[in-house]
Amino acid sequence: MLRRLIATLPALLILQMLLPLSISAARIKDIAQLEGVRSNQLVGYGLVIGLNGTGDSNGTQFTIQSLVNMMERLGVTVNRDEVKVDNVAAVIVTAKLPPFAKTGTTIDVLVSSIGDASSLAGGSLLMTPLKAPDGNTYAVAQGPLIVGSLAFGGKAAKVQKNHPTVGRLPGGAFVEREIPFALNPDNQLSYQLAEPDFTTVSRIATVINNHFQSPLASPVDSASLNVSIPQAYRDRLVEFVATLERLPVQPDSTAKIVVNEKTGTIVMGEGVRIATVAVSHGNLNLVISESAQVSQPGPFSMGETFATPETDITASEDAGNLVVLQMGVSIGDVAQALNAIGATPRDLIAIFQAIKASGALHAELVVL
Repeated sequence: MLRRLIATLPALLILQMLLPLSISAARIKDIAQLEGVRSNQLVGYGLVIGLNGTGDSNGTQFTIQSLVNMMERLGVTVNRDEVKVDNVAAVIVTAKLPPFAKTGTTIDVLVSSIGDASSLAGGSLLMTPLKAPDGNTYAVAQGPLIVGSLAFGGKAAKVQKNHPTVGRLPGGAFVEREIPFALNPDNQLSYQLAEPDFTTVSRIATVINNHFQSPLASPVDSASLNVSIPQAYRDRLVEFVATLERLPVQPDSTAKIVVNEKTGTIVMGEGVRIATVAVSHGNLNLVISESAQVSQPGPFSMGETFATPETDITASEDAGNLVVLQMGVSIGDVAQALNAIGATPRDLIAIFQAIKASGALHAELVVL
């Protein structure tokens, strides 16, 4: 038993060394994607019917015209001047066609009113072709809407929850046309990084080449790299892509500080560093108060009563604390030092902007 434990000890040590790396690393599929494997936008114009008086008004001419044209295509002749569209709403239907979508599969669609309808709750979408930018129809949507909101009230008051003029059709569109795509042109795959970075793309190429023990991957630039398909995987391309996507890579990124002045939100990356700099923080408080002094004349003096305004201005400044941030401090040291001087999030935004202007901040400052 002791010999078996001693024999397995090296394997346990190696596993312990690799475990933190695998936890902190990301898969290639999470930071890069195959070139050409992407979703495509679809859009269409349609009508929602069955509304309980919450549809478009008679002033919405394109709704009336669409309804009349539809009825005529169905063989019904109607008088345009006598058509009411209270129960009908004109909508724009949008959807995303995922990569490798096959004919007959379903996709979700989003339906949004473009007229003056007050609610789409309870309505059903009529058959609506969904087209791509090339003008071809790739899907057809139809079915009852799921709005998930309500709106009711009278002339003096109204209660509304969520947004009643937008609805969804989960699985409400059928794919009618497939997008042709060749996965392995010239026996080579091209990957594109979501966040271009020379260090990250170099690490991806190194990980792939070490895993297959062959120089298959070669970086093109900071955003893409080419991977040659080995001869053994020419007939097992899906297996090869799946193996590539599971490989762990430690991504790199530029040090950034993102601040939102509207909400006072600050997000700092791990690589943020600050050179030696002194920061002083003090609050100037200015209080202005006004009061009125009433002058009342004596009885039977025939005088006038009038008010005399008095203004009191008080200015006070808190004692500023001078904190020295040493060169190369980490994000934890920065947060601890700035919290020590009592800086609020909005004060931190001004402090970071001043440090950036002084040239002591070794990171990109992004202000939203």
